[in-house]
Amino acid sequence: MKMNKMMWLIPLGLVIAGTAFAGSITGTIIYAGKAPIMKPIDMSADPICHSVNEPEPTLNEVLVLGEGNTMANVFVEVVSGLPEKEWPVPSESVILTQAGCKYSPRVFGIRAGQKLEIKNPDGTIHNVNGLPMVNPPFNKGMPKTQKSIEMTFELPEEMFQFRCDVHPWMRAYCTVMAHPFFAVSAEDGKFEIKGLEPGDYEIRATHEKLKPQKMKVTVTADK
Repeated sequence: MKMNKMMWLIPLGLVIAGTAFAGSITGTIIYAGKAPIMKPIDMSADPICHSVNEPEPTLNEVLVLGEGNTMANVFVEVVSGLPEKEWPVPSESVILTQAGCKYSPRVFGIRAGQKLEIKNPDGTIHNVNGLPMVNPPFNKGMPKTQKSIEMTFELPEEMFQFRCDVHPWMRAYCTVMAHPFFAVSAEDGKFEIKGLEPGDYEIRATHEKLKPQKMKVTVTADK
């Protein structure tokens, strides 16, 4: 499947709310051009995976589009314009599940130092092969009796891949963040980054296959 000649766009809106002038950057991400057709995944090599996904075919999730070619699974983050400060790390874990022999969510962000819980509810073996470049890589087997594992990433890192070597169609993509100003687009293409002070920012949108795009946005207190 070739996608390198396609383009994708980020129309942006601006929402300001709250007495402390906390702002939000909102937008909709759209795939421009003729989209490739995603083929069904052949899960027949593992009867458990095959049975839980029948009778409807499971399509490859490299490109997930909604009505009007809106794009899901695009990671949007603020890359410049933030004040020099530290933001508290959430105490709750980010959950990555392997239910139905598919990673969910496919694309996610996590704070540096925040716990990641990876679940295996499938009753079959998985292995979690993480391929970061800044944080230590890992490859953890999860037999059907092991229902969850936990880990943390200590350093911020751009998007990297998780994969399952037992089920080669299984992929997920993680970005480790030093701040909380990020979002992932839904199937309707929409995203929202909340809690920004007035100022000039640059945002970056990253897809697992397509070239990242950047855009400058001004959040003002009088709009």
